[in-house]
Amino acid sequence: MIKIELKNQTNQPIIGRIDHEKQEQAYVAQGDDMAVLAIKEYAYEQGDKIVVTTDEEDQYFVVQLDETLASSVIYLPQRTWEYLIPLSDAARKASVETSFHSKRHHLMVRKAHDFEIKNYQNLSFNAHDQKELSGAYPHAHANVETRDDAVFFAKNAIDGKFGNLSHGSYPFASWGINQQKDAALTIEFGRKVEIDWIRLLFRADYPHDSYWTEVTLAFSDGSQSIVSTTNAAGFQEVHFSPKETSFVTLKNLKKAVEKSPFPALTQIEVFGRNK
Repeated sequence: MIKIELKNQTNQPIIGRIDHEKQEQAYVAQGDDMAVLAIKEYAYEQGDKIVVTTDEEDQYFVVQLDETLASSVIYLPQRTWEYLIPLSDAARKASVETSFHSKRHHLMVRKAHDFEIKNYQNLSFNAHDQKELSGAYPHAHANVETRDDAVFFAKNAIDGKFGNLSHGSYPFASWGINQQKDAALTIEFGRKVEIDWIRLLFRADYPHDSYWTEVTLAFSDGSQSIVSTTNAAGFQEVHFSPKETSFVTLKNLKKAVEKSPFPALTQIEVFGRNK
């Protein structure tokens, strides 16, 4: 069973019509393997959230909660996932201006197919990640995000957006470190995965930006890998023997010796398989 509900900031069900010919009722959709909540006219309000409930723990789902978000394979260790709809002006800077701002909505959650779970894939991608852990994995977090500004949140590094020749608002959001020397970003998978390939895409708005000449990748088994990097505008790749881990941390970032104080990460991809 999968259920999708819209609730307001006081956690009450939101009531309305899915179209003008239907009666008012709670915005709820439910199904065995897939739930689709389609609405013709409702403008989200500040504090609204999408609540997804399932009847089993430790499950994989394919989700798309807004037309502007790419569908994502997520892992839910618990039965409930709450997605706070990002409506603030600050949040809008990090996404296309139509994101969650249409009156027409198509919300879909379905059980992932076996091949989608077992396939060799980018295990770090999650277009539905949020700044705070919402209960869905993968989840990115960091010990610093420039000015606590949405365009520099850690989640931007796993959203599948690759524009890196400028900086700031969409489509150039990135993980910004506010010139903090001990900056570190972690991707939590919420379970053990097996990985063997990591790709890093630095923000390359040169000469505004700087870059890192060396980074360290750390894993949950205690192992670390020191990687030399350059100012390349494309992905820089790291291959290694298959490793079991529940997270990847990017740390010990050595900035190049140059005038710009602004290195940043546009995207990190972690390839492997679910265990």
